Amino acid sequence: MPLPFLTADRAFDADAEDIALPFDDHDSWRRPYRPGPWRVAAAATLLLLASFVLLAGVIITVTGSLSGASVCFVLAGVVIASALRLLRVGAWVSRHGVRRVGFLRTTTIAWSDASVVRTVQQPVRWLGFPRTVQGQALIVVRRGGDTPTPLLTDHSADFLARAEAFERATDTVEAWSDEYRTG
Repeated sequence: MPLPFLTADRAFDADAEDIALPFDDHDSWRRPYRPGPWRVAAAATLLLLASFVLLAGVIITVTGSLSGASVCFVLAGVVIASALRLLRVGAWVSRHGVRRVGFLRTTTIAWSDASVVRTVQQPVRWLGFPRTVQGQALIVVRRGGDTPTPLLTDHSADFLARAEAFERATDTVEAWSDEYRTG
């Protein structure tokens, strides 16, 4: 049963085919796709682990060992922050440019600095692990000629076994690029 009012990629009672760029506010950073099931499952597992660590911290606090409880609470906070950061990983677009959010690092490329945004066939990392497989990647080539890094890949945690979602996401990013890139 589709629930279009709950989806992230369309406005209330709007068809996705009617709007090329489905976001009303083009100045704020938006992810042009929903997080994939692998990413959501990993974050949910981390949050489940954090709940057990928090429960252990409460039990340790009741027994009277405040130093052990503080270690548990700090560890739970780190695990919760990691889960939230994992959910933010991906490509984000706005009128200003495209942003590649990684787990530890974020890179922003202004549309004026990008010469081309295209999908290419190349070896890509499988679920972010060092193992590479042949796949598709959306790359942004800068005007300076830097080596392009993949913005999205079809074997990432967002698009593994979801080829149609990958195509929609790359088409959306390319549409943002065509609309806002100058030169």
